[in-house]
Amino acid sequence: MLLFEPVLRKVIYWVIFAWHKKCRLYTLNQITMKRFISFIFSLSLFITVVNAQVPKGMGNSDPDAKKVLDAVSAKFKTYKYVTAKFNLKIENSGGKSIGSKTGTVQMKGSKYHVVLTDQEIFCDGNSVWTYDKAAKEVTITKVDPNGNSMTPQKIFTNFYDKDFLYKLNGESKSGTKVIQEIELTPIDKSKAFHKVYLYIDKAAQTITTTKVLENTGNKYTYGVSSINTTAVVPDASFVFDTKKFPGAEVNDLR
Repeated sequence: MLLFEPVLRKVIYWVIFAWHKKCRLYTLNQITMKRFISFIFSLSLFITVVNAQVPKGMGNSDPDAKKVLDAVSAKFKTYKYVTAKFNLKIENSGGKSIGSKTGTVQMKGSKYHVVLTDQEIFCDGNSVWTYDKAAKEVTITKVDPNGNSMTPQKIFTNFYDKDFLYKLNGESKSGTKVIQEIELTPIDKSKAFHKVYLYIDKAAQTITTTKVLENTGNKYTYGVSSINTTAVVPDASFVFDTKKFPGAEVNDLR
C-alpha cells in the first residue's frame, strides 16, 4: 500500500503505518488494541519526516530504485479519489502469527478516513479525529502545518528521499505479474525497525505488498485486498459527525 494495488502500497501502508497519540511502537500482546492504530499506512506507524543526513559509511541509494519509487509516487498523484480495503499480519521472530487486522481507507487530496474494527480516523485537511469505538471517545488534533506528521498521502510522495537508503533487489514472477523488490534501510538507526521491503507490480507501477522488519524480530506484512481509484467520495466522509456517534466523549486538543 500504505501503504498497494494499485495504490496503498508505497510503504505500506502505510504505511498508514504515525501515531496520532504520542506513544512507542509495541507488539499486539503489549498494548491494548485501542491504542494501536494498526499498520494502516505501513510506515506511518514509524516515520517522522526529517531532513536526515546520511551517516558516513552507509553508502548511497540506488538510482534504479529511485526511478521505480518516483514512478509509483507520480502514479498516485494522478488519482483524485482512492478507496481501498487493506490487511495487516504480524508475526514474531519464529514466524508465528501474533495478530492481524483489516480495514478500509478513503482519500481525497489532503483528506482521509480510515476505518478499523476498533477505531476510525477522520481528517478534513485541517483537523484529525481519532475515535476509539470501545471507549466511545474521540480525540481531536490539528493537522501539522509544517507537514512533519505522516498521512496516507505522504507515504506516496517522495518520503523515501529523506528517511531511507534504498536499492532494487531484482525481479520475480507472481503469476503473470513481474514483481520488483525494493529494500529500504532507515538512515536513523534509532528507529524501531531496520528494514522495509516493497514489492511493486512493474507493469502497473503500484505496490502490492510491504514488509517491515522490527528490531525485536517481529515482521509486519501489509497489503491491499481491493482498490478503487474512480469512486467519488463526499467531503462529509472526512469529518467526524457527532450525530453518528451519540454519547462520544470529546477530547479537543487543538
